[in-house]
Amino acid sequence: MATYTKYETFIENLANKLIDAFGTTDTWKAVIHTDAPVVATDNAVSDLTQIGGSNGYTTGGDNITFNSTRSGATLTATATDVVWTASGGNLGASTTGRYFSIYDDTSTGDNLLASFDYGATFTVASGETMTLDFGASLFTMA
Repeated sequence: MATYTKYETFIENLANKLIDAFGTTDTWKAVIHTDAPVVATDNAVSDLTQIGGSNGYTTGGDNITFNSTRSGATLTATATDVVWTASGGNLGASTTGRYFSIYDDTSTGDNLLASFDYGATFTVASGETMTLDFGASLFTMA
């Protein structure tokens, strides 16, 4: 299972109302990238080096269905898993991925929320799939 890490700028962007993590009005996306996230300073999807946009991967990533619910003072965010299927060649052509990041595509800066480290580089061959599994929740804030 990929290791979750929150971008430190996410909290700042949330407090400054640059992103909306509490409703369903913003569009959230998942991207695959090759470079290790710098969680202290990376702020936007443009700070990442995505795999090539081909063979089943679209530069800018895929939409995720994001929702949040509150119980008392605890907010739980959930998301549906993202599945990429390679077609016509390796996903992203000749580049290998290792990291996934979630960002708010509605925000002006395409601000980052969190990253997931797969633990090793991977190649998705034609006909194979890669699933980003969020489990029971994407994150919890209390």
